[in-house]
Amino acid sequence: MKLNLNRPLAFFDLETTGVNVGSDRIVEIAILKAMPDGTELIKTLRINPEMPIPLASSLIHGIYDEHIAAEPTFKAVAAEVAEFIGDADLAGYNSNRFDIPVLLEEFLRAGVDFDMSDRKFVDVQNIFHQMEQRTLKAAYKFYCDKDIINAHSAEADITATYHVLLAQIERYADTDFEDKQGNVSKPVQNSVEALHTFTNMNKPVDFAGRMVFNEDDQECFNFGKHKGKTVEQVFDIEPSYYAWMKQGDFPLYTKKKLEEIWTRWSKKKELLKQEKNQQQAAAVNKPKPATPQGNTGNANRPNPNAANPQQKKPKPAVEVTNDMLEQLKMKFGK
Repeated sequence: MKLNLNRPLAFFDLETTGVNVGSDRIVEIAILKAMPDGTELIKTLRINPEMPIPLASSLIHGIYDEHIAAEPTFKAVAAEVAEFIGDADLAGYNSNRFDIPVLLEEFLRAGVDFDMSDRKFVDVQNIFHQMEQRTLKAAYKFYCDKDIINAHSAEADITATYHVLLAQIERYADTDFEDKQGNVSKPVQNSVEALHTFTNMNKPVDFAGRMVFNEDDQECFNFGKHKGKTVEQVFDIEPSYYAWMKQGDFPLYTKKKLEEIWTRWSKKKELLKQEKNQQQAAAVNKPKPATPQGNTGNANRPNPNAANPQQKKPKPAVEVTNDMLEQLKMKFGK
């Protein structure tokens, strides 16, 4: 089917360094411009974000620092991107909440006046979520083909939730699922452990998502200027960040997990300090090498030069002669 368009509709998608609209940057932009006559124009650009790409982001979109090191900055291509979009309306998937705000931030940084006043915005994700609602009522109808009686009472809702899970396990028992890295599995199994793994794919540390586990099961910050860094790395370079978070408006459970990591990190630092002190003490108290057996007869004899090995032995006295006196007279004129 052909879209009924009065003017072009530009579908676009961004790959970025992260999900923070204000601070993260574009590493790739792809635009499909659907024209009123049915033709399609496509432009894809790799962008140097002028900042390191966190490993967690690279693992999702497959773009690493070395891939964009020689690519132009967004400022260098901003005018080209704006010209390609032209007066088109904008469309995307979750574009209203993420792609459009990020694109506008980049245009503002580049000093390009990208007029938004007369554009329409089509977010395909919103159509999906509103037409295929993700409420418990919708799930109960979809999986169990029943309506909840006395909906929004705790007992009715939890009973419905239980029956929805049973129906999901039966429905998806042999269904393949492909994750963002392309791994295919059958994750919906009649096993609490398997269901736990599948429903906690982001591996949060604190449930609020301020900290998450990376691929090596290390706690990492998932927000702000230290996003992508391990919590212990941040404590090493900026220990005051701990106090800032403890005093800040963060959930109590987030602070609890942060304190656990701080305690563990502090113990490691203290152990390293103790080991270093022990090594230094051992070096100071290291015994001197034993005296060779051939010198045992002098072992107890005091050594006048022991206190200062560099001290020179006094020269023997020299008898003053008449020739020496004559030479001194000639030198000083006396």
